[in-house]
Amino acid sequence: MIQPLAYIHPQAKIADTVVVEPFAVIHKDVVIGEGTWIGSNVTIMDGARIGKNCRIFPGSVISAVPQDLKFDGEVTTAEIGDNTIIRECCTINRGTKDRYKTVVGSNCLLQAYTHIAHDCVVGNNCIFSNSTTLAGHVIIGDNVVLAGLVAIHQFVHVGSHAFVTGGSLVRKDVPPYVKAAREPLAYVGINSVGLRRKGFSPEEINEIQEIYRVLFVKHNNVTKALDIIEAEFQPTEIRDEIVDFIRNSNRGVIRGFGTSG
Repeated sequence: MIQPLAYIHPQAKIADTVVVEPFAVIHKDVVIGEGTWIGSNVTIMDGARIGKNCRIFPGSVISAVPQDLKFDGEVTTAEIGDNTIIRECCTINRGTKDRYKTVVGSNCLLQAYTHIAHDCVVGNNCIFSNSTTLAGHVIIGDNVVLAGLVAIHQFVHVGSHAFVTGGSLVRKDVPPYVKAAREPLAYVGINSVGLRRKGFSPEEINEIQEIYRVLFVKHNNVTKALDIIEAEFQPTEIRDEIVDFIRNSNRGVIRGFGTSG
């Protein structure tokens, strides 16, 4: 159902079951899947690819051109998966020639005033609380929770199942499964509550806990800690995910509270 006071470019590809409320504006190169609701005063610009059963609340702007002076008008997209909720006044910019797309996964909740800059990749089942801000080229894994007013530096990587406390400035990579807090941002434990909610077994949670004790609690440097983990822990998907994340970190990872690095 499309309200007569909405503007939709005739070449936009809008599924029949999409609801568009009054005063929404949808540009030409846009695709919106079945069952999605577009609230009043939403602006959806060229390059938007929006999945099924999404809900986009008033004031949001999807797929605006990047806030990047190097952007030269290249054809890029902003892609949003199925069942994602985008609350009031969120902004999601499309990509640049770095990745040619910005991606937000399925089943995410982006609360009011969230900003996701160009070339970010956000996984599935993520929750970003009010006024969360991602600079360009940020990668967020699946099942990540960012509390309110979190600001993430460009090119940072946040691993799956991580939790970052409210008001944090994220300058370095946050490994999977951890809780990060304090200033400067530091490891303060594993995200045990989130892991239990996602069905991790007590044995898996204990494995994660022991790995991060080697990394962050026992005062090893990163190289020595990784050597110990690979020598003393049986290979598992969890162990390998943590080790690979840290080995491949370009910005370096956060450290344990009270340690240097």
